Amino acid sequence: MSVASYVSRAPRELGSFLTWGLLWLAVATLGAGVFFRDGIAELLEAWQLPEYSHGPLIPVLSALLFLRQLKEVPVRHGALPDRWPGVPVLVLAVMIGFLGNLSMVGDLVAYALIIWVYGILLVSFGWNTGKHFWPPVVHLVYMLPLPAVLYYKVSTYLQFISSELGVVFLKLLGVSVFLDGNIIDLGVYKLHVAEACSGLRYLFPILSFSYIFAVLYRGPMWHKAVLLISAAPITVLMNSVRIAIAGVVVNVYGVEWVEGFTHFFEGWVIFIACILILFLLAWFLLFLRRDRLSLVDALDLDTSGLGAQAARLRLIQPSRALITGALLMVVAAAAWQAVPERSSVVVERDPFALFPREMDGWQAGPARGLSAGVEGVLAADDYLSVDLVNAQAAAPVDLFMAYYSDQTDGGVHSPEICLPGSGWEIAWLERVDISDEIGLGQSFDLNRAIIQKGETRMMVYYWFDQKGRKIAWDMAAKVYLMLDGMTTGRSDGGMVRLTTLIRNDETDAAAEARLQDVLVEVIEPLPRFIPGA
Repeated sequence: MSVASYVSRAPRELGSFLTWGLLWLAVATLGAGVFFRDGIAELLEAWQLPEYSHGPLIPVLSALLFLRQLKEVPVRHGALPDRWPGVPVLVLAVMIGFLGNLSMVGDLVAYALIIWVYGILLVSFGWNTGKHFWPPVVHLVYMLPLPAVLYYKVSTYLQFISSELGVVFLKLLGVSVFLDGNIIDLGVYKLHVAEACSGLRYLFPILSFSYIFAVLYRGPMWHKAVLLISAAPITVLMNSVRIAIAGVVVNVYGVEWVEGFTHFFEGWVIFIACILILFLLAWFLLFLRRDRLSLVDALDLDTSGLGAQAARLRLIQPSRALITGALLMVVAAAAWQAVPERSSVVVERDPFALFPREMDGWQAGPARGLSAGVEGVLAADDYLSVDLVNAQAAAPVDLFMAYYSDQTDGGVHSPEICLPGSGWEIAWLERVDISDEIGLGQSFDLNRAIIQKGETRMMVYYWFDQKGRKIAWDMAAKVYLMLDGMTTGRSDGGMVRLTTLIRNDETDAAAEARLQDVLVEVIEPLPRFIPGA
């Protein structure tokens, strides 16, 4: 009996349109919707950003991948004996969801939601069948925003490559151009980081499509691997081409033409071009094979019969495992509803405007404001940028501090990202505990770096300050943020950076001595402005 004919007889055999199995599945889904609502809200908010505007399409594509895969699975009649392995997966999803809810980290709740989807598939279809449905579940990862720290590191790295390739193409075309960090100087016009690299926002949907290509492709595993990893180089290449064409437009037609061109070419043109290149790559891999399979057959693009597969959900049996999973989600949703609404604890602090102007011989100059664009990227609630000068010191020390009352929605951006973006090269970087060097009785972890631009070299200290902790590693700061959110409800914190010029007539140690001298003075009043425990 075919799947379609079996499904057509199901209403009479099962008694009604809404079967008991489908009812319990609906109860589990509604309970999950309530329990994971913060993660879902985080997704809806992230999907408003250009980088993640493809997000709503991902669940639809995952559902199509699932139904396509279900076509290969024969109907199993009667009760299934292997549904219980899915229940521990649901329990794991609930545990991670509770951690995310308690720490007010919506991203973590969203990841737990994906685990729940896999668990409910195992409970519904049994272990022997459900374990093979991991490809559409893994594809759901592409609907999630990357953690902010990882996003900025990945995008910044790809931006550098894209900018450098764009400059190479421009030089090959005879256009005079100079690259300063991520600023492409065309003489009459400068493409800054955001302008030069906004085409990289299509990396995420292209990654999703390359994953689908790899899943659907019928061929050797190494062919699938090539299709999967090709998304990043294709997107970077196309963005580099866009930069090069923008440079040619400026050089030939003038500055007034580039804005309209940039907005046009950074849109669907790049996206469609990347998809076409993926198809060409799949065709080329087919050309290397001897069977000469057509591209349509190789990618298995047949979508017929998916409606009949969707109707198979009515055949899910109301097993004890499914009922247990549904009750688990109802209890989890009710328990979380009973928890008082949580919000970030507001901590009393002094604004940076009151930071001491003089500290043991060090005199603060006028506070500097950041440009509107930099302020927008920084997104700090309060910041201070000022030069500290000492008549006995060979060079001033730049002090920069930023404070965030709530870091769950992005938070501090590491100087490892910001400095290279403004043209500085990090020549040397280490994470150290400097407590012994400054005679402090408790651990003090920070990043010690030397940056350079041309022949100019600078020594940099910076650290993340969270509830009095001095943290060097940005990922560790995120872990502490999650723990603090669960235990105290606090999500505030900040970053402090000290920078000084390394003069040509002095050693690195002499420049570092200035930083340490200022550091000792800064850490005493700092808790007033970035509160401790």
